[in-house]
Amino acid sequence: MPSVQLLVLFGSQTGTAQDVAERLGREARRRRLDCRVQELDSYAVVRLDGRAGDPGPDGVGRSEPMQGKRRLGFREPLVIFVCATTGQGDPPDNMKNFWRFIFRKNLPATSLCQLDFAVLGLGDSSYAKFNFVAKKLHRRLLQLGGSALLPACLGDDQHDLGPDAAIDSWLRDLWEKVLGLYPVPLDLAEIPPGVPLPSTFAIQLFQNMPSTVAQEPFVSSLDPHQPPSESQPFLAPMVTNQRVTSPSHFQDVRLIEFDITGSGISFSAGDVVLIQPSNSAAHVQQFCRVLGLDPNQWFTLHPREPGVPCPPGLPQPCSVWHLVTQYLDIASVPRRSFFELLACLSAHELEREKLLELSSATGQEALCEYCSRPRRTILEVLCDFPHSAGAIPPDYLLDLIPRIRPRAFSIASSLLAHPNRVQILMAVVQYQTRLKEPRRGLCSSWLASLDPGQGPIRVPLWVRPGSLAFPESPDIPVIMVGPGTGVAPFRAAIQERVAQGQTGNFLFFGCRWRGQDFYWEAEWQELEKRGCLTLITAFSREQEQKVYVQHRLQELGPLVWELLDRRGAYFYLAGNAKYMPADVTEALTSIFQEHGGLSSPDATTYLGILQRTLRFQMETWA
Repeated sequence: MPSVQLLVLFGSQTGTAQDVAERLGREARRRRLDCRVQELDSYAVVRLDGRAGDPGPDGVGRSEPMQGKRRLGFREPLVIFVCATTGQGDPPDNMKNFWRFIFRKNLPATSLCQLDFAVLGLGDSSYAKFNFVAKKLHRRLLQLGGSALLPACLGDDQHDLGPDAAIDSWLRDLWEKVLGLYPVPLDLAEIPPGVPLPSTFAIQLFQNMPSTVAQEPFVSSLDPHQPPSESQPFLAPMVTNQRVTSPSHFQDVRLIEFDITGSGISFSAGDVVLIQPSNSAAHVQQFCRVLGLDPNQWFTLHPREPGVPCPPGLPQPCSVWHLVTQYLDIASVPRRSFFELLACLSAHELEREKLLELSSATGQEALCEYCSRPRRTILEVLCDFPHSAGAIPPDYLLDLIPRIRPRAFSIASSLLAHPNRVQILMAVVQYQTRLKEPRRGLCSSWLASLDPGQGPIRVPLWVRPGSLAFPESPDIPVIMVGPGTGVAPFRAAIQERVAQGQTGNFLFFGCRWRGQDFYWEAEWQELEKRGCLTLITAFSREQEQKVYVQHRLQELGPLVWELLDRRGAYFYLAGNAKYMPADVTEALTSIFQEHGGLSSPDATTYLGILQRTLRFQMETWA
């Protein structure tokens, strides 16, 4: 391999940016470039005294000794950043430490003068802050002296062919630039696309079950000095699992409670709980049957290259049943890279030909029609290509199929009201496409299927800070807009504030029907009677003209303006990210003009001030 080191760093929330980053890594290795791919927050970008060090407690790195001036630095001369944009222009969780550091005002303008870089962004143009993270990072790297090889690539989920419509041509230009700057020796030929690269791990199979194996997939006895985390979740007993929408309502919404006694978990209003779901036993059995795997077989993983860690959450040794149940996301919709690798591994001529078409740049419309639009799963695709599926070497399973990612839920309760308990409000995801079998969300369907009345059930979970922070002063009122399940974090906030004697709570809640999906109606009414809450409702289907929370805000414009401008209220918004945030912000700017006497530009400026001072906060999801 040539001496030049190519580094690909990614920030990914749902796995798409990681998949693109790994594609970059594969394409680099095919071109005989030495390449490493890793999460942004796992890379030590801080240098002291000119030396890069091991990752420190802040996640962005530390060197020893701790004397000297802290500065930004990369060991590699060429770095490709692959970044998704989440929520309302937010960076993914696994690059937030890097994001905070890179925007420190005291970083010298020459920090990255030795660095060549390129930025590839992933976003959705239906949102106002389309690819905000990639655009802002590209500008910041230029400010710090970096040299951009290309303009930032802005992949768009809304394009008919998805992000690849922009990525394919950008990558062609990127490799031309890179190989021009860092040519490889002429005797190193490019590895053809149809030849599989070595697997990341080698799997050693055992004929018999090892004598010493982990009894539980997750550790239940926690280190008291370490709070539960993704690598060490707490196995929380499920206490209740109650449907809170009427039987006639189109959507099954659950209020689920977990017991966290002895976990060391602590949280405040606005925090989120992460839950690690599992595949169903029926799907696991089907997967093993199609691939010809023995679910009772045991194995150990061995990285093929030094420095590659084994996947977190997989015990060593591990059973095939555990691998497929707890780790491989066989219920996810496969990405293009899945078809590319499966084609490389297939020896069946007709299936290989079709897989090559679906993984090619010219076959993306066919892939979208076959897979993305109907939301066909990995398991279903493998069933459609049985000869190729049955020939997959076990070594390639972890390269072919992504891991199951934890799902985040807003915590819907306060420890002050419900000690040693965590509650969530969860909509069960189910919808129909042209495929016969309904599409189901992995985590929500799994949780909905669990019945604590039939016996003890424990769910792996942990807690992390959310994006909402509430004022500590008892005199500051809060306005909360939470339609549907978006009301969940506000129930936690109201319970917490009421327990602390804070009464300036104004909740705008919206749903379809009072009698079908009015969550916590009795609880809100009781708090109203006690003078602890002002509740404003919008039942969208109970009259001929649909009424939403933004209409109620405008109707109460004088009160909203009074609370924000005269009493220093904080404004919060939570719910679906598609249309509601834009509708609510439009209603607010209208209120600022009509009741505050502001011009349109001044109203926009006023809203910006509220956002910068954290008096306007949002938590939204797709």
